Amino acid sequence: MSALAATALALCLASGPALAAKPDKAASVADAASASRKATPQERAQIKGLDPLARAAFWTREASNDPADAEAGLQLSQALRQMGNYPDAIVAAQKVALAQPRNIEAKLEIARAHIGRGQGFYAIEPAREAQALAPRDWRIPSLLGVAYEQAQRPDEALAAHRLALSLAPENPSAISNLALYHAAHGDAAQAETMLRQAAAKPDAPIVVRQNLALVLGLQGRLAEAERLARQDLPPETVDNNMAWLRGATSAPAASGRSWEGVRAAQP
Repeated sequence: MSALAATALALCLASGPALAAKPDKAASVADAASASRKATPQERAQIKGLDPLARAAFWTREASNDPADAEAGLQLSQALRQMGNYPDAIVAAQKVALAQPRNIEAKLEIARAHIGRGQGFYAIEPAREAQALAPRDWRIPSLLGVAYEQAQRPDEALAAHRLALSLAPENPSAISNLALYHAAHGDAAQAETMLRQAAAKPDAPIVVRQNLALVLGLQGRLAEAERLARQDLPPETVDNNMAWLRGATSAPAASGRSWEGVRAAQP
């Protein structure tokens, strides 16, 4: 994978960290997951606040209760992917895609899981199939950009990221993904400018600010990077990330790694 490419994954693959659920909510959702009946829409909404392991257990039960339930299959795939179980995530999404060949979200989940395991080449075909069905959906070329990066096809990656931004010029994730492409190809100044623009958007996800912190840190501006990181991440995570950044900036050979790689190495 080229430099910083893995960091872009968070923008394409994840919707952010799961929120901590209150014990009573967790218990009620667990009760629904253990029942043989199909969960109600309210119970399904409650599960979104739980961690990936709990969500995987819930959606496994839902998918078992109704194998034709596309929502259950896709949510199970997402939870498994967020746990790092990419092979099973692919299988869960493929079941939906086989039953519903025009299901765009199933194709995107397959692509995300392939990218998550570092095999972007295999994400290209399902992402292109999704693009044929929804040519105006900015998420698809943005995902393709990361897949092309992993497949070492930089010209196609740049074209895909530019297409995503043309479809959603104000979207902070689309801006951030193109910025990370520039950072990966040696233009840290352009990347920083774009990431500051993205981070200033009211709907910017946490990962955009963390990508800005990454780019600042890899330029040696560690104090500024740390201030940004501490806005959103727990102290122990920041400490680990900053330790890695100090090592990366003092060892040029390590600078091709990404912040996302640090997160992947943590429990």
